[in-house]
Amino acid sequence: MVRVIEGRGAADRVPVILDFWTHPEVFGEREPEVRALLARYPSDVAFARFQVPQVFDAPPDDPAYRWVQFDDPYVGQRVGKDEQVAIHDWDLLDEVLAAFPSPEYPGMFPETMPEDGRYRLGYWWYWLFERHWSLRGMTHALFDFYDDPQNVHRLYRALTDFYLRMLERAKRELRLDGVFVSDDLGTQTGPFFSPEVFRTFFKPYYKELIDRAHELGMHFWLHACGNIERILPDLIEIGLDVLHPIQKYTMDERQIAKCYGKDLCIWAGFDVQRIIPYGTPEEVRQEVRYLIDTYARPEGQFMLTAGNAIMPDCPVESLRALLDESYTYGSLPRSNPKQSG
Repeated sequence: MVRVIEGRGAADRVPVILDFWTHPEVFGEREPEVRALLARYPSDVAFARFQVPQVFDAPPDDPAYRWVQFDDPYVGQRVGKDEQVAIHDWDLLDEVLAAFPSPEYPGMFPETMPEDGRYRLGYWWYWLFERHWSLRGMTHALFDFYDDPQNVHRLYRALTDFYLRMLERAKRELRLDGVFVSDDLGTQTGPFFSPEVFRTFFKPYYKELIDRAHELGMHFWLHACGNIERILPDLIEIGLDVLHPIQKYTMDERQIAKCYGKDLCIWAGFDVQRIIPYGTPEEVRQEVRYLIDTYARPEGQFMLTAGNAIMPDCPVESLRALLDESYTYGSLPRSNPKQSG
C-alpha cells in the first residue's frame, strides 16, 4: 500500500477497498448474503473512525463536546440538512469559539484496531467547507466568502487548530499510516466556488494539515465529490497523497489520468448512481476493466473502491460482479490488461 500510494511501484494486485463503502445492514433481508459475499474477499486497509464533534449533539460522557453549546432548534421540523443553521449570525462566533470543544476528548478514537499488518487509516467526515456549511447553512456559507471573509478565516483557524491536535493524538494512539477526510468541493459541473476562493480560504489551512500529517509520517487522503478539476493543481501542489473518487460523469477519467495520474494516487470510485443500481453484472465488469485500464500504471498510484456508499438498490449479483472483477482483473499483469474474459 505504501509503495503504491507513493508511486514507487505497482503491487501484484490493484489494492481494493470496497468493504468501506458497502454496509450490509442497509440491504434488509439480503444482509446475510452481502456479509457472506464481502467475507470472501480481503480488504487492504484497516479503518478507524474518529469521533469528531457534531454540531448540536454531544456524547453522554462530555456534554461540551459539540461545535456549538446550544441545542438543536430544528428538532421535529422538516428542514433540509444543508439549510439547518447553527451560527445564524456571525455575532455568535465569539461565543462559539470561546466554548469550542477540546481535542483532548478521551473518546475520540476507538480503543483498538486490528493488528494484522494492513495499512492503518483513520478518518473523519466534514473538513472545512462541509463543516462551514453545517454550521452556517449552505446559502450563508457560499455568501460568507464575499460578505464576511474575516470570520470565515477565524472559523477555519479554530477548526484547523482542533484538527492539528487530533492528528498528533491519532498518530500516537493509533499508529496510523494515513488519515482520510471528506470535503465535497464540487458540483456536477465544477467547484462550488472559484479557484481564487479555494486558494484564499482553503489552501493555506489544507496545507497545514497535510504538512503536519507528513511530518508525523502519515499520508493524507481526501474524498471530494463533483468536478474539482480546476483545483486539482492546487491540491497536488500542497502535497495531497490520495484523492477519491474522480466522480463518474463529472470529469473525464482519461483526461484526469493523463494529466494528474503521476502526481497523486487516485482512489478511483466505481459509479454508484447509474451503473451499480441499473447496469447488468456484465456492464459492471466492463466498467471495472475500464477503470483499471484507465488508471493503472507501473508506478502504482491507483487503488479501487466505490464512489460513495453502495445503496440497497444495488442487486447482489452486481455487487458480486464488482468484487470478483476488481480482484481478478486487478491481478492480471498490467502489460497486457485485456486478458479478462
